[in-house]
Amino acid sequence: MNRALFVSLDGPKGAGKTTLLEAITQVLRADNKKVIRLCEKKSDPGRGATMALVNQLVRYPDRELELRVCERLADSRSWISRHVLAKQPSDSIILIDRWYPSDAAFRRLTPFAEILQLNIDRNVQVPDLHVGVVTAPEISWARAAARSRGLGSTVMHKLEEHVASTQAFERAITDHGWVLCRNEGTVEEATMQVISQIYRVLQCSVDEAGCTGVDSVEIAVARS
Repeated sequence: MNRALFVSLDGPKGAGKTTLLEAITQVLRADNKKVIRLCEKKSDPGRGATMALVNQLVRYPDRELELRVCERLADSRSWISRHVLAKQPSDSIILIDRWYPSDAAFRRLTPFAEILQLNIDRNVQVPDLHVGVVTAPEISWARAAARSRGLGSTVMHKLEEHVASTQAFERAITDHGWVLCRNEGTVEEATMQVISQIYRVLQCSVDEAGCTGVDSVEIAVARS
């Protein structure tokens, strides 16, 4: 592989994704891997204007308005793909906190297949490994409530909304063959789940003849 390995971690609120990212980073760096930690939200130069639209959407749910939000997010990912991801060292591992899979959890009116096509049409970089981090919604809801910032969500205010978000995201994991990381045990257990998949994908890139491809790896893990 003559570019950085690109890994996205996505999931509903409170699934422990950010804590997991930190732990994965520590393990990889301890093994002398060059790790680049990114966050979609912080890398997006147009996020302020997009969130203004999201706030409007929460007050007045509308299919056309949600589609505009999805288009803006896809435009931003296209910009990040060209101006941020493409400039990372080719021997690095990029770990990004949220990418287009998160739309499967938070968009309610626009089918995810349509959202995915928006991103494809804009040449948004496809991760070499998609990791979907989930927990039982009652667990993640309680975790989020215990945080100093609470749920920290613009679009999620009730447990039933969070349950629907989690269910929609788990369906997307199954439909698209993403790696499923069920983060309900220890952080160490979840970390090693993801680390093992990162090393498997790295091995695929080195020895393609002995590997059936990243997608088949993801599908196999998601079904296990």
